[in-house]
Amino acid sequence: MSRTLPLVSARAPHDTLAWTVRGPISVVRYCADVRRLAGWLPPGRFIINLCEDRYRYAVLLGACAVSGRVSLQPSSQSPQVFAQLLQTYEGCRAVGDAQPAQVLPLQVLRLPPLGLDEAERHRRDDDAIPAVPIDRTVAILFTSGSTGQPTPHAKTWGKLVASGQAEARALGLDARPHALVGTVPAQHSYGFESTVLLALHGGCSFWSGRPFYPQDLAQALAAVPRPRMVVTTPFHLRSFISSGVSLPTVDLWLSATAPLDDVLAAQVEAATGAPVHEIYGSTESSQLATRRTLDGAAWHPMPGVRLEQDEGGTTWALGDHVERRVPLSDIIALHEGGRFTLQGRQADMVNLAGKRTSLAYLNHVLCGIDGVRDGAFFLPSEDTAQRVGRLAAFVVAPGHDQATLLAALRQRIDPIFLPRPLVLVDALARNDASKVVREQLQRLYDDWAAAHGRGDAR
Repeated sequence: MSRTLPLVSARAPHDTLAWTVRGPISVVRYCADVRRLAGWLPPGRFIINLCEDRYRYAVLLGACAVSGRVSLQPSSQSPQVFAQLLQTYEGCRAVGDAQPAQVLPLQVLRLPPLGLDEAERHRRDDDAIPAVPIDRTVAILFTSGSTGQPTPHAKTWGKLVASGQAEARALGLDARPHALVGTVPAQHSYGFESTVLLALHGGCSFWSGRPFYPQDLAQALAAVPRPRMVVTTPFHLRSFISSGVSLPTVDLWLSATAPLDDVLAAQVEAATGAPVHEIYGSTESSQLATRRTLDGAAWHPMPGVRLEQDEGGTTWALGDHVERRVPLSDIIALHEGGRFTLQGRQADMVNLAGKRTSLAYLNHVLCGIDGVRDGAFFLPSEDTAQRVGRLAAFVVAPGHDQATLLAALRQRIDPIFLPRPLVLVDALARNDASKVVREQLQRLYDDWAAAHGRGDAR
């Protein structure tokens, strides 16, 4: 018989696991909701988890885990992605807590009301926490893949438990649990690991909502006790700093999904007095390392994780909560003691006139210019195959003009990488993980080319 691990660990049954607009929810109440929902779920092994409320998401995840079902967590909720899931996971059902934003090619079952009335809760609840086999696949996360087809990455219960515990130790939360407020969705790997798993197995609790605007963040923080950690992105950090909104005390910031520049990290720490940490990993590998941004470029592997490089220069992650030996898409330099630094992403590298750099680095430099609220470099499709041609950049920088921004870039990067054109825009659309997808940049570039003709916009 397979060994099992509890649905919630490092917590007493009546400790608070989640905070909602209606008050705190204990571990035992969560387990009761999981048991009740597990009995309600439709037949079939695969459930697409569309719950936007983080607590409801966690209940559905737990119900899938204890009943032998698998929580499917697509990175996009487009009709095309759902059609592909239906083809791959025959008979899969979707469960959500809100009306989908668009028509989907399958019925979305509405989550039933959670919670029992007080009398029934006392009669039915016990302090037993369900257990789940460690080798049971309980969730499948997806990346878009190079072909645009969702690429699945299965996660087993034992590895997910170890992941939550490793992150807690890496950030010191095992010794001082925090209330977590996440601006990122639970379905994506970062939000999944750093809010839900960190609460289930790292001793923390989480806010059920997902604040987006700075004022929403202030309200969410006011609803949970200290110590508090905000799980967020560079985009949201920049939005907070530029808003001037006063926040309740934050004790720790955690950032991921894109490189965080030192200037912004310093601004956040000066404004709030709380350290800013970053987390490194991928959907394929799970989370791997952490660092405090202002302490330098080196990343520190999480407990039990190690990186290896083969003769071809590919770096592999393995150990502890990593599901298998996973190749990483980043160019990495290994240092003593397991520390490492990032040199760029393989897919991001551009080679112009014999000089090489990465789009991630260029974005990092661009967003570090004073007054730039958002921005992204882009290599148009017609130039991608040969890694030659001209870069473009789309920038949100009210009060700046093209000449000023190009002059600032010229002082920071090799002139061969200066964008032609540099296009000022009002905003860049970002997905749920606060990333700007390539398709959007291609559309912006096509619009610019149609309006101006392809050429130098300076």
